[in-house]
Amino acid sequence: MDLKKLRLLFQKSEENPVSVKHPFLSPSNDEYDKLIQDLKDRFDRGNGETIYHIKGEQDGTTKPLSREDYDVCVATLKSLAATRDADCVVLREEITKKGCSGHFLVRCKADELDFVEIRVAVVGNVDAGKSTLLGVLTHGELDNGRGTARLKLFRHKHEIETGRTSSVGNDILGFDSKGNIVNKPVQGSLDWTKICENATKVVTFIDLAGHEKYLKTTVFGMTGHAPDFTMLMVGANMGIVGMTKEHLGLTLSLHIPIFVVVTKIDMAPPNILKETLRLLMKMLKSPGCRKTPILIKNHDDVVFSATNFTTETLCPIFQVSNVSGENLDLLRSFLNLLSARMPAHVNDPAEFQIDDTYSVPGVGTVVSGTALRGCIKLNDTLLLGPDPVGQFVPITVKSIHRKRMPVKEVRGGQTASFALKKVKKSLLRKGMVMVAPSLNPVACWEFEGEILVLHHPTTIQVRYQAMGSSKSICWKPTEVTCASCFSNS
Repeated sequence: MDLKKLRLLFQKSEENPVSVKHPFLSPSNDEYDKLIQDLKDRFDRGNGETIYHIKGEQDGTTKPLSREDYDVCVATLKSLAATRDADCVVLREEITKKGCSGHFLVRCKADELDFVEIRVAVVGNVDAGKSTLLGVLTHGELDNGRGTARLKLFRHKHEIETGRTSSVGNDILGFDSKGNIVNKPVQGSLDWTKICENATKVVTFIDLAGHEKYLKTTVFGMTGHAPDFTMLMVGANMGIVGMTKEHLGLTLSLHIPIFVVVTKIDMAPPNILKETLRLLMKMLKSPGCRKTPILIKNHDDVVFSATNFTTETLCPIFQVSNVSGENLDLLRSFLNLLSARMPAHVNDPAEFQIDDTYSVPGVGTVVSGTALRGCIKLNDTLLLGPDPVGQFVPITVKSIHRKRMPVKEVRGGQTASFALKKVKKSLLRKGMVMVAPSLNPVACWEFEGEILVLHHPTTIQVRYQAMGSSKSICWKPTEVTCASCFSNS
């Protein structure tokens, strides 16, 4: 779709558009206080960052800003950012004789032990280049065309031998308050603690398996790790094959915003690349997806798509090469502008879901997962459960780590790991929760629900069992009644 038409379409629905004709040019004390309050409200909604669009008023007649007035508006915006200890960075500017306009990123400087976390699930068919792209993004070194970049991420011997991911991997990319990348590899490895100390925003990539036999692992990563966005990888030379449609359908069913990265454009013939893009855009526009695909070609497209991406309607498409580095800067800029979707609800009672358990020598039992709401601090007493008999037992938080960095508290929407006092690992399992005692949790042994089966290759009858996933829990629901049993041949 033409970007000019899309910009006109979203212009009316832009959240809190800023009219800078009067307030930014000559703000009185009261008007200046209102602008400060507006910035504070934007920070509260955007987890410490927001994007301002400085332009002329749109009240039926266009009143463009002159260069002199535009410079005054920019100076006002920078002074507003300074009152909140934030940096103001220009994203794009349009300076013409007819008028001036620009987009500016205003981002708070985070404390040394705090940062905003964005989780991006990376899916796609096997051999689409998922791990290779993450190796290039996180380590800042291009691939040699034979997969050296992905070797920095693999954790198992069989992954190195086959070149295929079989487990849920996590990789991080840090940005400071000015949007600069803070990843600095030392002898080929990254120090997560230093990255988190220097970063204001950390993008966590959830590297999922692309092979069909690891689909259960991929489903667990998509449901249990609560990603904010999904990055669908498509090989330009292979097209839409294998598990690509399965992963796309899974993302759509979970209502997660998705963007597409077409890799290996350096080795795909022009006609093959053109056909892959045609089929991709056709699939995204289909009634089952109902997306508006946008081919990202320049930095203006990045800013426009990032500011309107949370509508779940747009689907940006990037064309990159891990060998030549083509368009990787556009993808990095887009990742820098993404904002978290999960609200913190810091005033609500704490709730934490457990994704994995460990036994660390010298530390004891450690659990990791995602805080769904509330705030958990050191030495807090929470209820852990349910155990095999459906009970919840009180436990005490001994220490907290975020991305291997010790912290004093965790808020809703953040992932963390906790060391627990006097708790045996054998009593823990994935899917358990830690909640505030005020919630008085009660375990359920069974529940009733309706299941809509879109497609199944065999006959579905009463007593049919399937595999279900809900966050970190996997179970086998049993078909009790069947409204319309059928056979698919």
